[in-house]
Amino acid sequence: MDFEDTPAEATFRAEARAWLESMATLRSDGDGAWRTFRSKTIEDDAHHLEAARRWQRTCLDAGWAGIHWPVEYGGRGLSAHLAGIFSEEQAHYDVRANFFMIGVDMVGPTLMRHGTEAQRMQYLQPTLRGDISWCQLFSEPGAGSDLAALSTRAVRDGDSYVVNGQKVWTSSAHTADYGILLVRTDPDAPKHKGISYLVVDMRSPGIEIRPLRQIDGAIHFNEVFLDDVHVPVENLVGEENGGWAVAMTTLTAERTAIGGGGGTRLADLLRLARTCGVTGDPLWRQRLARLHTTYEIQRWLSYRVRTAVSHGRQPGPESSVMKLINSHHVGVVGDVAVELQGAAGMLWSGDARDDGFWQDIFLFQWSSRIGGGTEQIQRNVIAERVLGMPRQ
Repeated sequence: MDFEDTPAEATFRAEARAWLESMATLRSDGDGAWRTFRSKTIEDDAHHLEAARRWQRTCLDAGWAGIHWPVEYGGRGLSAHLAGIFSEEQAHYDVRANFFMIGVDMVGPTLMRHGTEAQRMQYLQPTLRGDISWCQLFSEPGAGSDLAALSTRAVRDGDSYVVNGQKVWTSSAHTADYGILLVRTDPDAPKHKGISYLVVDMRSPGIEIRPLRQIDGAIHFNEVFLDDVHVPVENLVGEENGGWAVAMTTLTAERTAIGGGGGTRLADLLRLARTCGVTGDPLWRQRLARLHTTYEIQRWLSYRVRTAVSHGRQPGPESSVMKLINSHHVGVVGDVAVELQGAAGMLWSGDARDDGFWQDIFLFQWSSRIGGGTEQIQRNVIAERVLGMPRQ
């Protein structure tokens, strides 16, 4: 693919940049939302959600949300590559972007491919507008990397499934309106069979959500307990006992979204390096150059995925490659950001540079390297699907 903008893409980029300049402020050394890497309280989470919702609606009303979604579901029907161009430009501004990633980038593509028309009409436009938010109820205490070992049960009872079980590491469950839920509907089938994919209202009776406070003080993850939760049969996505294929669509979309980056910009790290006075040191310059190289490789891989989507193809193993590179990159950025501050890297929160943003990046790297499939799982996917090596 051509990595340079075509004339039409250059025009689109200029239009996006002009609109963003009129609606938002550039990221700078001053105070800004970008320096709050993750909320530390339930109240801050609620405030973050409302700010993100306002920005999402602002973008949608102006035609800058769901750029690659079909027109009938509220999008513009343009290419994934143009959507990526807008994301690149948006990353330069101090806005609450990407809060609705689970809904827009994971649930949306899944329902478009596997959902009924009634499900699409009910959920897609409110999701794109930010009226509803989502969480992903996949992982369990005994089924994380080996997701197909899940044990949460759903038993058909008339027009409902009755669900019992536990999920864990559920991002934003405490703020979500709906969840995408993997359950076992046939316990006698092989483990990749007998799994079904449901949409569940997170306010349903029988759902208990327990936030998990992490090492950085955030409460992003949650435990979710489901005790005789009734889920209407019409909330089944795809076929009963055919949920594994539906889940693979969601997981591929998740890895693509995570691997696409859009979080910490290299420009922010270079600004920090200049502030710390290390850019004249040849060893530090070499480390920063290596980071730049990794960042560019990740960007080029994202172009490959966008090209596949734009041509109507499902992204292949490159999604796993992108996710693997991104999780490694986040780890290196965190290490470098704390190390180049010297002794000041041991400071925390308001005592540290940028209100402790870089310390949060350092601590966050571990959840990034596990979430969306561990680095080991991604390596297995690459080994088996790209290199043709035998399965373990």
